Amino acid sequence: MTPNRKQTCNDRQLPGTDKVYRRRELSGSFCLFAFLVFAALMCGGCQSPLPPLPNPPGPHTAVRLSPGDVIKVAYADENVPDQTQKIRRDGKVSLPFIGEVTAAGKRVIDFQHELVSRYESQLENSEVLVTLENGIATVIVSGFANRPGPLNFDRPTTVYQAIMAAGGVSDYGSLSNIHLTRIINGVQRTERINLRPSIRGKPIQPKYVQDGDVIYIARSLF
Repeated sequence: MTPNRKQTCNDRQLPGTDKVYRRRELSGSFCLFAFLVFAALMCGGCQSPLPPLPNPPGPHTAVRLSPGDVIKVAYADENVPDQTQKIRRDGKVSLPFIGEVTAAGKRVIDFQHELVSRYESQLENSEVLVTLENGIATVIVSGFANRPGPLNFDRPTTVYQAIMAAGGVSDYGSLSNIHLTRIINGVQRTERINLRPSIRGKPIQPKYVQDGDVIYIARSLF
């Protein structure tokens, strides 16, 4: 075919052909954009997990006193009546002869030793026994839970149990993207937990909650 005939064929192309080509180009660009977005979401969902929180509590972890806990202080000295007090919001209790003492944040046995030391100059027999009468841990479950909100526990509770107590994960929540946030030494730390193996009956190392924890259930990508 001569150049003139080629030019004639190009001039005789069907009307609207340019629009079809443009539509195909736009369709290809849209597919590429959608693929890139999907890949970014997949990468975000498959990101490396956050490092585990240090010193995680367990079923046998020594209890630390918190505001709201009720403690009993029993005195060996018969001249001092036993005390049953609720730890105030400022973390303190007021005891005979020694006044206000900070109890929150301390293990029961450590607080007991501190009281014995303080009473040495006040009583003939400074021995005391500290017991935790009622300890409640408050945990907040948020995000895509069926019944989000604060929950109170008076016994060792795992993250999985706390979520189930909040009605479980909603249809839009992700069991593989659970964020456990805890304040440690004044710094807020977060750990990412995958609970999907638990649902499938696979054994995993349980994570226990403690007072003040926040559990956030992220949205599922699918």
